[in-house]
Amino acid sequence: MGALQAMVVCLFLVRACTTNAQVEQWKSATATYSKETDASIITEGACGYGDLHKISYGKYSAGLSTMLFNRGSTCGGCFELRCVDHILWCLQGSPSVILTATDFCPPNFGLPTDYGGWCNFPQEHFEMSEAAFAEIAGLHADIVPVQYRRVKCHRNGGMRFTVSGNSHYYQVLITNVGLDGEVVAVKVKGSRTGWIPMARNWGQIWQCNINLEGQPLSFEVTTSSGKTLTSYNVASGNWRFGQTFEGKQF
Repeated sequence: MGALQAMVVCLFLVRACTTNAQVEQWKSATATYSKETDASIITEGACGYGDLHKISYGKYSAGLSTMLFNRGSTCGGCFELRCVDHILWCLQGSPSVILTATDFCPPNFGLPTDYGGWCNFPQEHFEMSEAAFAEIAGLHADIVPVQYRRVKCHRNGGMRFTVSGNSHYYQVLITNVGLDGEVVAVKVKGSRTGWIPMARNWGQIWQCNINLEGQPLSFEVTTSSGKTLTSYNVASGNWRFGQTFEGKQF
């Protein structure tokens, strides 16, 4: 009986350590907000998402500084933010919000990092929508200290694939990605082809120089954690450029 109890305790401890390892530690950064007419960020941005309301990111989107943006590979990743260490600016209890990386916050080396040059390298900074910022801090604040950590993305429905290009140049924008949210590799397959690796064009727009018109399309998506999901025959053979199709979800 003693040996059995010891085994149960060991298994419990191993599981607890594994669970804790999956939760990132809080890191320090800063945050500001962009004043938009509808209190949200709706411009296309450096990830290629287009109208953020149409793809469901809306006000819970953010522009990231160079250190966090990672040349666009972070697009689609989710971050939990909370305002800390400022009694006049942070809301009581330090509530947090979950944001999706949708844009790049460019550096401004003509200004100091504490006054306008918030996104200068190597600063870690988030430019939020006014509505999301108001959930963690007062809008009278210009810039606030925050803590952030990467979290899993919870999405409604499957991944979405928006196709564009022409008969010689094929592109797909991938949105609504769950789990990591961060796509690192994509393959496409037509009914008359094998699996074709696609290259990142910019943000989460992927491309290949293959004519896929008239063929049902399947996609294989790999996230930053190394998990891969295949959505077969997402688009029928009569698909058209500009259409969006829904696949599986992580």
